[in-house]
Amino acid sequence: MALPGLGHTHPRRKTLRLDAKVDGLETPERLFPYQGASPNSRETLLKTAELPADRNYVLGAHPHGIMGTGIFCNFSTDSNAFSQLFPGLRPWVATLAGLFYFPIYREYLMFNGICPVSRHSLDFILSQPQLGQAVTIVIGGAQESLYTAPGEHRLELRTRKGFVHLALRHGASLVPVYSFGENDIYRIKSFDQNSWQYRCQLAFKRIMGFSPCIFWGRSLFSAKSWGLVPFAQPITTVVGHPIHVPQCPTPTEDQVDRYHQLYMKALEQLFEDHKEAHGVPASTHLTFC
Repeated sequence: MALPGLGHTHPRRKTLRLDAKVDGLETPERLFPYQGASPNSRETLLKTAELPADRNYVLGAHPHGIMGTGIFCNFSTDSNAFSQLFPGLRPWVATLAGLFYFPIYREYLMFNGICPVSRHSLDFILSQPQLGQAVTIVIGGAQESLYTAPGEHRLELRTRKGFVHLALRHGASLVPVYSFGENDIYRIKSFDQNSWQYRCQLAFKRIMGFSPCIFWGRSLFSAKSWGLVPFAQPITTVVGHPIHVPQCPTPTEDQVDRYHQLYMKALEQLFEDHKEAHGVPASTHLTFC
């Protein structure tokens, strides 16, 4: 069965406006009909620069965490008023392509502006005549999920350059995004990199595309019991300044390396500028793997 990428079907997603339509039918805003952040919301979205809707964007999201909760809440729903902070942008979140093999769940994902993280799907979105497409990619992926731990700020990024290739091919601006608190909402059992358990995790990831993790949160009814409900820790997703990228249909290795380095420096600066305001000690710095 061929992977049902977005290039084979009308992109069945709704925009963040009340007059949005799906396949010609009027719909509420999204499956999650939030209007602005609720008083009890523990996820917040922080804007540091304008992102004009006269161009496209590739947003690099960090860290992955266990489930990418901050990214989903802020870019796949309007719970924190993305449409008001960045008017005119159409957000997409790219996730594991294998999830789109499952009927019904596939439609649920696409209903919320989630697409396969494949070249075919991302090229399709960024080639649309309507500008203002904003594709969010959790760059560290499954490998980075293994680094999840409270207070940990370790990113899988040094060899991840596909998103830079994508941005250069389409002339889309690169935007660093960091979610403070993402690694604090679950606990995880970590294994030494020389252990057989860790090697099994890597082997499973190579075959299935994701890493099996032993993790836990709190129970639904008690904070003192184990469960899968996230711990009550705030997540703040900070959207950085755009890095404007020229359009190069066939980018060279030097071009990719240059903009990859610029992106890493911008991400590091974003982290340094906001870490202390979000409970990260001044002595803590990002670690790139």
